[in-house]
Amino acid sequence: MKITRIFFLAALLNLVNTAAFSQDKNLYVFLCFGQSNMEGNAKFEPQDTTADKRFMVLEAVDCPDLGRKKGEWYPATPPLTRCNTGLTPADYFGRTLTANLPEKIKVAVINVSVGGCKIELFDKNNYQSYVATAPDWMVGFIKSYDGNPYGRLLEMAKLAQKKGVIKGILLHQGESNTGDKEWPLKVKGVYDNLIKDLGLKAKSVPLLAGELVSKEEGGACASMNEIIATLPQTIPNAHVISSEGCTAVPDHLHFTAEGYRKLGTRYGEKMLALLGYKNVQTK
Repeated sequence: MKITRIFFLAALLNLVNTAAFSQDKNLYVFLCFGQSNMEGNAKFEPQDTTADKRFMVLEAVDCPDLGRKKGEWYPATPPLTRCNTGLTPADYFGRTLTANLPEKIKVAVINVSVGGCKIELFDKNNYQSYVATAPDWMVGFIKSYDGNPYGRLLEMAKLAQKKGVIKGILLHQGESNTGDKEWPLKVKGVYDNLIKDLGLKAKSVPLLAGELVSKEEGGACASMNEIIATLPQTIPNAHVISSEGCTAVPDHLHFTAEGYRKLGTRYGEKMLALLGYKNVQTK
């Protein structure tokens, strides 16, 4: 009898634990990473400060002044990256999804980005050598992720998997790698590591990569868009998001708030199509 009771209690505890950490298949989680344009460079405006309650952010750093803690879920109002960052494509990516997905589906983003960084910062095996040569102003950003942005992204992604399902990865990076023809392979290394470390299937998790400020907008790194365009040749499930018509600020590196809204909407429209939602209505 005692043995039977022990097995019964063990089975009951297992059932409780499974229920406590069971995934909600209707919570779609998206990982975001890159440099300053994904981090968010433009000041957000009043129209950007409200969002559907179905759009959430899993905070990747502690932000006491915002009342946010690392690893906790919050309404996805900016800033979505670190405590003092601005508007990012992730803002209107999420808004576009919630405006078009069924009401039962919730959307969450995790954004770990570092302004000015090369893609090498997210190489989990060699990032230390990159950090060792990073300028002081960048080191401060990196320290907010305990010196390892890839590690923090992975940590938050694993936490999110207890609640929902990772449906895609968003990237905006390349300015600091302009002219680097090895960039697609380096991105593939980061993507492959995420897929492996999170137990995902590449066919089910597309990578969306945004173009840099376009030539038409005077983009200082617009030549990199030719290299970004080749990414789907290296990662079969990669898709390039056009920056055409996304307005830029005078530094010719970053987008205006309106440019981020347009670019983020395009990320969202592409993800909706990949999820099987063709009739998209943007707001």
